[in-house]
Amino acid sequence: MAHAEGGSAARPRPTSPHIQIYSPMINMMMSIIHRITGAALYFGSLLLAIWLIAAAMGPDAFDQVNVLFGSLLGKIVLVGYTWALLHHMLGGIRHFIWDTGRGMEIKTADMLCWVSIILSIALTTVIWLVATGVIGGAA
Repeated sequence: MAHAEGGSAARPRPTSPHIQIYSPMINMMMSIIHRITGAALYFGSLLLAIWLIAAAMGPDAFDQVNVLFGSLLGKIVLVGYTWALLHHMLGGIRHFIWDTGRGMEIKTADMLCWVSIILSIALTTVIWLVATGVIGGAA
């Protein structure tokens, strides 16, 4: 590299902004979470395939998988899978809205992000309350 003429010291090269400079915004975080939930759906789909294969193999295999999925860890994974599925779906709807050219204003985009995360948590809660019989159980 050539040195600066005239005896003055070379100025340091500018650096790219880094994550330490940017403050996390909801749009940025939702983009990251959308990618993570998309990857998590691969794992959850594998669990669904295992469950279906066990059902096809017979009652003993199906019971073994149900015991695994019925454990505390299994239920936590299934709740996480439910949330990931709903969150990724709502994120896809949000992106579809943006693809139509709507909701691109910063306030609207932020609102859509907050709605998708709140709605995904609320829907996951309702689904699991119904599935466990807490809501809508037999009288």
